[in-house]
Amino acid sequence: MSRALPVDKAIQASSPSAPGEDQRSAVASERPGDQTRSVLPKSVRVEFEPAMAPRERTFIMVKPDGVQRGLVGEVIARFENRGYKLVALKFMMAGEALLKEHYADLADKPFFNGLVKFMQTGPVVPMVWEGANVILTGRDMIGATNPLQAKLGTVRGDYCVQVGRNLIHGSDGVESAQKEIALWFKESELVGWKPQMESLLYE
Repeated sequence: MSRALPVDKAIQASSPSAPGEDQRSAVASERPGDQTRSVLPKSVRVEFEPAMAPRERTFIMVKPDGVQRGLVGEVIARFENRGYKLVALKFMMAGEALLKEHYADLADKPFFNGLVKFMQTGPVVPMVWEGANVILTGRDMIGATNPLQAKLGTVRGDYCVQVGRNLIHGSDGVESAQKEIALWFKESELVGWKPQMESLLYE
């Protein structure tokens, strides 16, 4: 069974040489002050294809306070201007069961029931965005959960002051993004498409 050779050995194996030439080259390369140049044949060129940036999807939701304040367009504009692609969006009233499942990891918190109740006071806008590193970058764009700790330039840092009214939700990791997208959207509701400007965003 044949084994793949490292690049340098594969090149040497494919380049015939006179008897003893390999030994002389090896000895010469070990001499102090030796100026031996690369033994790669001039005809050999190694070319690398540019690495494709990894694409991923994240779940973003504008909460009732964000909708009531007319900030849905602002949120969409920020993600679009950054270069991310919108693949799904809904304008809906969320039911109690759906919200309890969405916030299941907070079920033991004292504010859980109040949060679920507040999220039913008006429509929400769940969205799915796609792009390179969109999960962590999306979190950075949203800002810290507590608006008082959010930096200016983020959604929360620019538009809210209290944690109980922090406008927007965003997935905090790959696992949560996959779970939340599957919870709020059917697979058939995720639209795969290619923006014409994509070649200006990715190599």
